[in-house]
Amino acid sequence: MTNPAVRLVAISDQPLSVSDVLERLDDAGSGGLVLFVGRVRDHDHGQGVTGLSYSAHPSALDRLREVCERIAEEHDVTAVAAVHRVGDLEIGDLAVVVATTAGHRGSSFEASRALIDTLKAEVPIWKHQRFADGSDEWVGSP
Repeated sequence: MTNPAVRLVAISDQPLSVSDVLERLDDAGSGGLVLFVGRVRDHDHGQGVTGLSYSAHPSALDRLREVCERIAEEHDVTAVAAVHRVGDLEIGDLAVVVATTAGHRGSSFEASRALIDTLKAEVPIWKHQRFADGSDEWVGSP
């Protein structure tokens, strides 16, 4: 079953585009659109980060779609989108873009927050960070 509010779900090894996400959510009935963009930052846990890689389990796309479907069902939204990057990323690259639209801003804020939080908690995508001191760390791996 696919909820028509779920407009875009993707995992990509190519750079992410905010404008592509916004284009997929465009409709005249939505008064609120909340967008979250996660970027690669140059530090974590007090250490300098030089870059990172994201890896996804083969089930990750299906799990991401399930999360989007659930958010669309549980919140009063007109559209939902979520895209996550995999592969090698540099500082400043976009790692994840999620967005929702709704008739009113409150619903869209709540849904977008739930979307990113649930994605991070449930979708099997793992981050391998490389630090300036030569060490590294896996985040979110089992």
